[in-house]
Amino acid sequence: MSEEFDALAAAESNLDPDRGEVATAELVVTDDVLVKAFALGPGATLDPHEHEDSTNVFHVLRGEVTVVRGDETEAVEAPGVVRHDRGVSHGARNETEETAVFTASLCPLP
Repeated sequence: MSEEFDALAAAESNLDPDRGEVATAELVVTDDVLVKAFALGPGATLDPHEHEDSTNVFHVLRGEVTVVRGDETEAVEAPGVVRHDRGVSHGARNETEETAVFTASLCPLP
């Protein structure tokens, strides 16, 4: 598939984080949805946060992501999908030695 149609393919070259780093790329931005790619280097953390007015969905595309939701954590391997309801604190970390890649879809936009 061409990069013209595949926003992730077009962003791949910018998603190569070092150990402990998080690399991001906005893949889709419209009036009502945001899809962002996250690449977590080994040992990297996306700090927990919340979206009061939006649902957030993680799609694990490569590797394994330890998802943090409220007081719970669970390792999710690719391919995997995790829904975070509005107002629920969520984050992610990479506890492996390989880069992990996932997208986060946020809608509706506040």
